[in-house]
Amino acid sequence: MAFWRRKKEDSFSTSVLGLDKSIEELKAQEEAVEKEIGVRFARAIEKTRHSIDNRLDSIFESRKQIDEAFLDELEEMLISTDIGVATTLQILDSVRRGVSRAEISDLAALKAAMKKELLGILKHSTERGVADERTIDESIKPYVLMVVGVNGVGKTTTIGKLAQRIKNEGNDVLICAADTFRAAASDQLEIWADRAGVQIVQQKQGTDPAAVLFDALAAAKARSSDVLIVDTAGRLHNKANLMAELEKMKRIAAREVQDAPHETLLVIDAVTGQNGLEQARQFLKTAEVTGIVLTKLDGTAKGGIAVAIAKELNLPIRYVGIGEQVDDLMVFDAENYVNGLFN
Repeated sequence: MAFWRRKKEDSFSTSVLGLDKSIEELKAQEEAVEKEIGVRFARAIEKTRHSIDNRLDSIFESRKQIDEAFLDELEEMLISTDIGVATTLQILDSVRRGVSRAEISDLAALKAAMKKELLGILKHSTERGVADERTIDESIKPYVLMVVGVNGVGKTTTIGKLAQRIKNEGNDVLICAADTFRAAASDQLEIWADRAGVQIVQQKQGTDPAAVLFDALAAAKARSSDVLIVDTAGRLHNKANLMAELEKMKRIAAREVQDAPHETLLVIDAVTGQNGLEQARQFLKTAEVTGIVLTKLDGTAKGGIAVAIAKELNLPIRYVGIGEQVDDLMVFDAENYVNGLFN
C-alpha cells in the first residue's frame, strides 16, 4: 500500500519518480520499499513484542493446561502493556469460551485466539471516522487535513513528516501554520516545511487562526494544491476557547472547500500510555476527530496502547511514528501490527 495516494495509477509512474520506468520496475521498487518498511516496523514494536509474546512463552512454560492461575497471569501481563482493561477482559472472555469448548488447549491456539480478538478490535475501529483518504472524491481540491493534539506529543514533527511523504506520492502540498498562540510554533513548522520542500502560509504570533486558515485556503486554491495540512493550537486559555476556535476554523474550511475539513487527525504520544488516552478523551469533546496518529511507538514497551485507543475511542489509527527521521511515519496496518506482536 502506498503511503498516501490520490494520483491515478497510470500517472504515478512518472509523477513520483520523474523517470521513464516500466510498471513492472516500479512495482518491484514499491515491493522493496514496503519490505523495508515492514522490517523497520517490526523493530519499532520489538519492545512490545517482548512484553507480550516472550512473556506468554514464559508464563506457559512447564504448564500442561490453561487454568485460572494462568489466566490471572495473562490478565496482569496484558494490562502491563497498556492494552486496556476493556480489551483485556474481552480477550480473557474469548479464551475462556475457547477453553470450555476444547478449542484452545495449547499456546499456539491461545496466541491465534488473541490475535483474532485484537485484529477484530482494530478493524472495527475503522467503521467510524476516515480510514482512507481515497474515500474523498479526488476532484475536490485541496484535501484539507487538520491536525490537533496537546503540545509536546509530536504534532509539528508529524505534520512535517506527513507533508514530506504525501509530496513524495506526487501531490502538491501546502502547510497552514494556524497555531498562532504557542511561541515559536510557526518557526518550528517553517523548518519542517523547508526540509520537506513545501510551501507554508504563516502570520505573526497572536493572529486569528481562522484568518490564517482563510489565507491558506485561498493560496491552496490559487496554486491548485492537492493537500492542505493545517496545524492547530494544542491548547488555548481554556477548553471553551479551544472548542470555539476549532469550530470557527471548521466553518471557514467548509465554506471555502466542499466537505472540508476532510480529516481531523488527533496526535497521541504512545509513550504516555493511558495518560495519552485520557488526553484524547478530552480532545474528543472539543473536536470532531476522524482518526489517530500514534507517535513514538518505537520508544515504549507498552505499544498495546494502540489497541486500547482503537477500542475506547472507536476511531481508526491512520499513521504511526516509528523513529525520528523524516520517513519514519507509516500508514498503520492492523494485520502487520498484530502479527508483529506475536512473531
